[in-house]
Amino acid sequence: MEEQVPEDHREVWGDEPEERDASATLAEFAPEEVAWHDHWAFVPLKVVWRFIRRSGKRIAVTVVGFAVLLAGVAMLVLPGPGWAAIFLGLAILATEYVWAQRLLKMAREKAGQARDAVLRRNRSERAEEEGSGSPPG
Repeated sequence: MEEQVPEDHREVWGDEPEERDASATLAEFAPEEVAWHDHWAFVPLKVVWRFIRRSGKRIAVTVVGFAVLLAGVAMLVLPGPGWAAIFLGLAILATEYVWAQRLLKMAREKAGQARDAVLRRNRSERAEEEGSGSPPG
């Protein structure tokens, strides 16, 4: 009585496995017709475009903020409101960056200290002028 062996369990002798039809496997990996913009050469451009789309606001804030900041630095030696432009540039950058927020906070504190020092000096000068009784001039 000979036993029936299923086709899947047949023993294969030798080094070569049993031949199988590969047309189904090849059909899975067969290249499909792709549009020109789906070609692999366009992948870097797509990555850059996706980055710009996702972080467009941050890029715009960075460019504008640094432009105003650099213009302010230039206006320190050129005619114009240099310090105001620097503070404005930092305020623009502070909308997106924590380091700019910290720097703006520190600049505000220093400006407040300078204002207080100037007002203190003005008060003391006025007090001296009033105390001496002599007219200014």
